[in-house]
Amino acid sequence: MKIVVKVGTSTLAHATGRLNIRRVEALVKVLSDLKNAGHRLILVSSGAIGMGVGRLNLPGRPDDMPTKQAAAAVGQCELMYTYDRLFGQYGHTVAQILLTAGDVELPQRRHNFENVMGRLLELGALPVINENDAVATDEVGVSTTIGENDTLSAIVAGCVGADLLVILSDIDGLYTSDPRKDGGAKLIPEVRAITPEVEALAGGTGSALGSGGMATKLKAARLVMERGCDMVIANGQRPEALYDIAAGRPAGTRFVGRKDQ
Repeated sequence: MKIVVKVGTSTLAHATGRLNIRRVEALVKVLSDLKNAGHRLILVSSGAIGMGVGRLNLPGRPDDMPTKQAAAAVGQCELMYTYDRLFGQYGHTVAQILLTAGDVELPQRRHNFENVMGRLLELGALPVINENDAVATDEVGVSTTIGENDTLSAIVAGCVGADLLVILSDIDGLYTSDPRKDGGAKLIPEVRAITPEVEALAGGTGSALGSGGMATKLKAARLVMERGCDMVIANGQRPEALYDIAAGRPAGTRFVGRKDQ
């Protein structure tokens, strides 16, 4: 299958912003094994700002745009260095692509992006995609940002014609209520339509270093389901769940894409 895997800051980094070495190594090992099995993989990776916070010894995620941009520029280097080193240990080559909104909204630039993605996969490379947070801002009133990587991963899945999008987060999936506050919350294993009732289950943003939340994941689900692509939300603390997800076995919450395409 052609699989897009989105990994969030909460999976990649400790609360300090420093790299969670054990978890990232486990994730790369599983992804490399899935690639060895014949799957074509694209990794949409958050974490640049979060890791930049750690490298620059900032007290937390910055509020002002220039510092966010600076943290992203520093953190992106660490991200790609880490991926290049770890995937290289398993014989896989990574490629970095940093996007802005115009790269997927303007027809010619989107065409260019789709072309390079197709060729990278043909050549056996593993594309690692992030938004270009060092330059993409809405500060001057011009919409240049996609906003967060849940939506970005859904857009990428559409561009490459993915069979499956997996969003690895800090939660096991979609629940009947917030499991952090309600001990009786139950995991919803499958969703076939994004109804108002499903939307009502979405809360606010996620971790202190990240920018996503369940609402952005439901938005991503709607985008890919309309194209006939399945999406799964699963816990990034257990990367080995990707084996079950790729095999179609129960794991997390699966949003079933329309098959009448």
